[in-house]
Parts: sequence; C-alpha cells; structure tokens
Amino acid sequence: MPDQLDEIAATRDELRPWARAQLGVTGDAEAATPPLRATMARYGLSWYPIVALGLLAVADTFQVYAFAVLAPEISHTLGVGKGVLAGVLALRTLAIAAAPLPMAALAQRGSRRALLCIVTGVVWSLVAISTGFVVAVWGLVFVLVIDGLTSGSVSALHQPLLVDAHPPEGRMRALSIYQGSEQVGNIVAPLAVAVLVAVLAFTWRGVFVVLGLLSLAAVLAASRLRDPGVGRWDTQRLREALRHHGEVTGPAVESEEVRLSFFEIIRRLLLIPTARRLMFGFAVFGVMLIPLQTFTFFFLDERWNLAPGPRGVFFAYLAVVGIAALALFGRRAEALFRSDPGRPIRLGAACLAASVVLIALAALSPWLWLTVALFGLVSALGVVVGPALTGPLLSVVPPTMRPHASALTGIFIGGVGGLIGALFLSGIDRRFGIGGALVALVVPGIVGALVIASAAFTASSDLDRLIDEILEEEEIRRMGASGTHLPMLACRGIEHSYGPVQVLFGVDLSVDAGEMIALLGVNGAGKSTLLKVMSGVALPSRGTVRFRGADITFLDAERRLRLGITQIPGGRAVFGPLSVVDNLRAYGYTLGRQRRALDDAIDRSFEAFPRLSERRNQPASTLSGGEQQMLALSKALLLRPSLLLIDELSLGLAPLVVDQLLGMVRQLNAEGAAVVLVEQSVSIALDLVERAYFMEKGEIRFEGRGADLLGRDDLLRAVFLDGHQERAPA
Repeated sequence: MPDQLDEIAATRDELRPWARAQLGVTGDAEAATPPLRATMARYGLSWYPIVALGLLAVADTFQVYAFAVLAPEISHTLGVGKGVLAGVLALRTLAIAAAPLPMAALAQRGSRRALLCIVTGVVWSLVAISTGFVVAVWGLVFVLVIDGLTSGSVSALHQPLLVDAHPPEGRMRALSIYQGSEQVGNIVAPLAVAVLVAVLAFTWRGVFVVLGLLSLAAVLAASRLRDPGVGRWDTQRLREALRHHGEVTGPAVESEEVRLSFFEIIRRLLLIPTARRLMFGFAVFGVMLIPLQTFTFFFLDERWNLAPGPRGVFFAYLAVVGIAALALFGRRAEALFRSDPGRPIRLGAACLAASVVLIALAALSPWLWLTVALFGLVSALGVVVGPALTGPLLSVVPPTMRPHASALTGIFIGGVGGLIGALFLSGIDRRFGIGGALVALVVPGIVGALVIASAAFTASSDLDRLIDEILEEEEIRRMGASGTHLPMLACRGIEHSYGPVQVLFGVDLSVDAGEMIALLGVNGAGKSTLLKVMSGVALPSRGTVRFRGADITFLDAERRLRLGITQIPGGRAVFGPLSVVDNLRAYGYTLGRQRRALDDAIDRSFEAFPRLSERRNQPASTLSGGEQQMLALSKALLLRPSLLLIDELSLGLAPLVVDQLLGMVRQLNAEGAAVVLVEQSVSIALDLVERAYFMEKGEIRFEGRGADLLGRDDLLRAVFLDGHQERAPA
C-alpha cells in the first residue's frame, strides 16, 4: 500500500508545475497579455454571458441606489430618521446575506444557476415597482427585504458563472468588466433619478416605478443566459489535459454516499486559509462598504446642501471614475495573477487601505471641489478591490463550491459587516456628526486591509492544494481503471491543529481490507488525533483521507459511520447515565427501524460478554473499567463495521480483561473488519498485528513489520521494551 501512495505523490509532484500553467499561473508577470477579445476568439467564446450578467447587475443596482439617492426625500415623506433608514438598509443587506446560501444549495446539484439568475431578476424588478406604493416604514422594510432576498443570486451566482465561462487567462478582465457593469448601473440609476426628479418632476414614488420597468426590460434581454458547466475551465480542462498528457482515467470514484452536503461544503471552505482570511477581511470591509453609500448622501445633503439632482450627478461621476480604473486594472491584474495568485490580493488590500484614508480626508475637506476629487480617488481605488479579491478566491476553491464561496462573501460583507457598520456609523454620527462617522471608517478599513493582505501569503499554496486534489483524484481513477489494488483507507499528508498548536505533520497511513495494524507512540504523539481525522470527528487542515478510493476528507463522522467506519474512543465510549441496554440501543441508532436486527445484535453482544448481560439494567457509569470497555467494544458487534478504529483499548485494565477484549478484536477481524489499534503498549499491539506504525511528535517515524520495529532502539523507549520482554516468553 505505501508503494501506491508513494506513486500517487510522485505523479502529483511531477505534474504540479505543469498543472499550475494550465490554470494560468506561470510565474511570469512580464509576459505579454493579449487583449481579451483575442482570448475570446482563440477559444471561440461568446460575449453574451458577460453582457447578460452585466445587464442583470445593472438592473440590480436600480433599487438600492435609487433608495440611497432619494433617502432624504423618503425620510421626510415617511417621517423616519436617517438612522432608521440605515437600519432598514442593513436589514436589506442582511436579507442579501441570507439569500445566497439557499441559492447556492439549489445550484449545488445541477446546472440551474442561469435560470435562478433570470427568475430572481424578474422578482426584484417587480419589487422595485412596488416600492413606489409604500406608505409606511414597515412596507419599506418588506419590499427591501424581498428585494434583498432575490438579489442574493447576484452575489452567489454571477461571478461563479463568469469564472466558469472564461479561461484563467481572461478571468480577471471578465470580472473587471462585470464590476464595470455594476458601475454602469451606478451611472444609469442616479442619472435616471436626476432626470426624473429635476427635469420631469417625478416624485420618488414615480422614480421607483420607472426604474422597476427598466429593470424588467434588462432581465428579459438576459433571458438567453445558459450555464456553461461547473469547472469548465478548471477541473474539466485539467482532466482533459491529463488525458492528452498520457494519463488514462477511469470512472469517477465519487458517489452520492461521499458527495459533500451543503453544510459540509461550507465547513470545507472555511478550512481553506485564503478563504477564511478573506472572509474575515470582507466582514471588516462590509463595515465600511454597506452603510457608506447612505451616509455619503446624507453627508452631501447636510455638509454641502446638495439636492437630489446634484447628488445623482455626483454618484454618476464616481461610477465613471470607477469604470476608468477598472479598464486600467484588468490587464495588470491578469499579469499579477499569472505571476502569483497572492499579488492581486496585496493590491486589493493596498487599495482598500488607501481608500479609507481618502474618505477621511474628504470628510474633513473645507472645499467642495476637493471633496469631489478625493471621493473620485476613493471610487477608483475601491472599485478594484472586488475583482482583485474575487479572482484569487474563486481560483483556489473547488469549482463546485464557488457559489457557496460567493454566498459566504455576501454574508460576511452584508450580513456581518453591513449590520455592524450601520450600528457603528449611526452611533458615531449621533455623537460626532456625519463627518466624524466617515472619518471613523479609517479604523475598520485599515484592519480589514491588513487581514486581507495576510491572505496573499496562503493563496499560492491553496492553489497548489486544489491542483493536488485534482491530480490525486485523476491518479486514483487511473489506478482503478488499470486494476491497481488500492487500500481500504489511505491518509496522505495529514496535518491538524488545535487552534494555533499543530499536532500532526504530513502523516501518511494506509490500511487494507481485512488488515489489522497498530498505531504506536508515546502520549502526545498524535495517535488519537489521527484516529479522529480518520473517523471524521476532526478535520485536517491539509491532506486527504480516502476510503475505497473515494475522498472522504471532509465528510461528517455520522456519514462515515454509514460507510462502515466506526471508532471506539479510549475511556470515553459509554454514556454514563444510560443503562447498558440503552447504551447498546444508542450505538445501534444507525440501524434505523430495523428493530429486529438491533435486538439480535444486542443479544450477540450479551453472548460475547455475559457480564454485560448480568448488568444490563445498570447505569454504564457503575460498571468497572473493563466492563465499560466491553460495552464500548459491543458497538462494533452491533454495527459490523468494515473499518474499526480502537483507541487505547487496554488502558488501565487487568491483563485477564485485556486478553478477553483482544480476543473479541481478533474475532471481529476474522469476520472481515479491518482494525486500526492505537496502543502505548508495544507488547499488546505486536501480539495482535504484523504491521505497525510508530508516531513521535505528530509524525510517522516508522512503518513496517512489527518484528522490524523491535530492532529500532532509537524509537522504542525502555518502558516499551521492558513490557515486551516480560511477555515474550509466553
């Protein structure tokens, strides 16, 4: 088995640089970047997906920016203060944050992303029209929350669709164009408000009706949008390249049993260092971003007495500046990403830090012209933060998980950062005025920039991890197609930490069907932690766990139990307050409604351990240590696992009891269960198994025959050797 693992690792290491190049990371920032139209023509791609998603992005801006521009008039009409309006807007952002998760779940099992985008676009267009008929603050809350719930498709689905529709060498520019489309919306909506209010004398109610109709027309124009397929230019492209490279692949080993569920995917994403750091940075970014729009317009109204028309022109000016910045940014970002996925992140962090400083200077400016100029620079810097971070983020997560990553981004920006930001700025506004609130944005902005910048250090390694997963999967398929024998369970490169303390370092271990191996080492070596990683109680920060060739690294412990993986934790395997019988019934809950099967299994346990039968109605806490271990081992008798993980079965027990328990372990193994036995006692372990692993300080120091381990005096301490020598004559 180690030979197969070594072969997989060798192939993966050999192909990794080539695979990075396939995904657009060549390490050469100075190479010429062809125009995007040339890249599109090279692959025969249509511009329609960018146009369609851009139209939807423009339509989505109508409601929120019309609300921002007209906030003072809405406040006067409905009789509510700006703090209340900011809170209502925060509720909308909270709805936006909540909506992407169910939309990502809907898109998880099929190519329905484009359809969801179109349907939700129709709904938010109708909601925009309805806003014009609101007569009370609660009606305003209702329409804005519904708008937020349907607008969630933008943050969850638009950018994953763009990434899947374009090759790596054009993605940063595609994302920049999309971001530019949002800026076009920022021009159209405020200017439309200015024209409708100042020229055509519409009330704010009429403005929302007209903008809702324009939004509906844009959605209909995007109705031919189709899903390009998940991972078209990542997983699929790399696998096709592997076939051309000479690697023969077989059928996929993934099945419904091991496919990650929605919440397993969310947990998986948050274990990616780059994603985790960016999410925290996005939350701090949201403190600034979400309420800033509303407070900026109040600032223009109170500080400079600008009416709705000039405010709309001001916002359109910011959008024009943003579009110009994106036009300059796209090709440069492409070159930065080609050199190192972390470099666009550093650029985005620097732009964020600079923009919050400029906001503070604009708030303190004594001249309107300087305020306008500084806000223009803020727009130029702030608008590139999105694509600078989104491109690397979506490049280091598995393609099937991109909607979930985008959904999490929306949650952290809007749900976490937006709500906190509204409260933060409202409190400062009441005490120091709206100018003081804008100056205070420097603090969260700088903190967010520092956190985001830290993600640049992990982006390259996380991209390599994604590549390694694809290469390892393909190598497993190749081996399966060629009839190569694979171990039942294989751990490869496992790392695990408890908080900042790392306890496992690149651990490799395998066990074959029907095999029994020992995992030895002193206290604190990481043996129990490794068992937890195998059973799913703990998740690795790096590495893979495969069961019968399928990747179960991030599968829940409960689902692994259904696969046939059972763990018996040392000294903690019984429910003390429950009786012996109730413990057994709890162990057998996975048998579901098979009451007869459970009763028969309990009877077998009592036959194997008569002492448990005598104490069947006693609380488990009243049993002796040996009896509790018998009860724990009965779990395996009930569930009949294909892989049994036992942690310190003999700890603190009398030799006679240990012999009885080990006899049952031998029986389970003889009936077909593979066994991984964690033991401190070399003598006990090597009496049971032929193959053993020895761990020290979180690393595997030895793997091989037990007889060979006895010759390693540098590993085995005198306490182990003495124990073995005492039992050897027997």
